[in-house]
Amino acid sequence: MAKTLGSPKHKALIALLIEKREAVGLTQTDLASMLGEYQSFVARLESGQRRVDVVEFLKLASVLKFDPHVLLDQLMAA
Repeated sequence: MAKTLGSPKHKALIALLIEKREAVGLTQTDLASMLGEYQSFVARLESGQRRVDVVEFLKLASVLKFDPHVLLDQLMAA
């Protein structure tokens, strides 16, 4: 299996997550606080330096108030 970090799909996922965060008006610091993480965690995620696992993805969906199924459909179309 090819590496996914930095792949076109990974970049598309990150872009969608940033779009969702900005749509609800949160800063990286706000989001990190809601996740119980440091701002650097969100920065590394949004810069593509780390992967998002399934559990983190579902937590992001809950905090950012988006339907994970819809975002995955958007990602598959990208």
